[in-house]
Order: sequence, then structure tokens, then C-alpha cells
Amino acid sequence: MRILRAAEYRSMPWKNGGGLTTEIAVSPADAGLDDFDWRVSMARVDGGGPFSGFAGVDRTLAVLEGEGVVLDIAGRPAATVTRSSAPLSFPADVPTQAALIAGPITDLNVMTRRGRMTHAVERVVISAPTDIRSAADATLILCLDGEIAVAGAAPVRIGPRDTLLLGPDVVKLRLEPARTASLFVIRIDRVAAND
Repeated sequence: MRILRAAEYRSMPWKNGGGLTTEIAVSPADAGLDDFDWRVSMARVDGGGPFSGFAGVDRTLAVLEGEGVVLDIAGRPAATVTRSSAPLSFPADVPTQAALIAGPITDLNVMTRRGRMTHAVERVVISAPTDIRSAADATLILCLDGEIAVAGAAPVRIGPRDTLLLGPDVVKLRLEPARTASLFVIRIDRVAAND
């Protein structure tokens, strides 16, 4: 288990230069925007406009702060994503336009290389000790708000925007919130190679 502290995340320009993204984690660790297997990041979006295109990548977007966004994804009906809606998955290599509902937002982006990796993103609210189960190759638990302790021999605390990164050897993790806490649980798996 690794603890990724919000203060240590790396900020960089969007691929299309339209804003800044804060990278939470990427694999391989030294990968750039064109050669990652998977990438988890946050971005502040101050205005509407086109999304960056990522060839051969699948993306899931969730809203962390702000009123939300309406996405016009080529070939689909317009989709509204808010803090209370389920995370939205879509291909990152089709033209996508964003229109903000009412002012800036901060979003969570999870991206995996199609054919190599898959992912699932779940929003979880906990107010009592809770077991998070995962048999994934990598599991990230992003604490959106509140504070949680990880039970164990040496208890660990994480606060707002901190992330736990778990490998495939951690099947179950007990989280104990100080009060109600909102989390995003991101499970990333490698696609099995065909024989």
C-alpha cells in the first residue's frame, strides 16, 4: 500500500493546452500523456470547450466540485455529470465538448489504454467502519472529503484529496472514517492476453 498525498501530486498542462491537470498516479510511473497504461488525475475546468483527445484510451469522468458539466460526446445524446450523478465512462478518442452548468468545476479523470487495461470507478460515502474489497491489479481510494484511518498494525490517516494505492495483494482494507467521508474507489485491471 502506498499513500499519495495531495500536496505531492504533479501539475501539468492539459494535452490540448486549455488548462491544468493534477496527476494523482500514472502507470508506468514515468509515462507521459501518450504512453501510459493507466492514469488518474484531477482538473479544474474554468470554461466550456473541447476535451483533449487520447487515441486508444477509455475515460471515466466524475465531478468533485462545482455544479457540473454537460458533455456532448460524438454519437451519443448529451450527458450531464454532477457531484451526485454516477461517474460517466466514454471513449477518450472521440470528439467531446464540455459546457459548464454554472461556473468552474473540478473533475476526476480515470483513463486506461484500451485492449491493455480496464477500469471501474465507484463513488462511496461511509460513516462507519467499512471494508473495501478488491481483487484488481491496482486499486486507488481517493478521499474526497473527510478523514479516514486505515486499520492495521500501524494505522494510517488520509485526508481530503489524499489517495491510497493498493496492489493486487491487498484483497480487503478496513476504512474507519472520523465522520462521514466521501471516497472514490478506482479499480484497474490488466486485460488477459489471448493465447
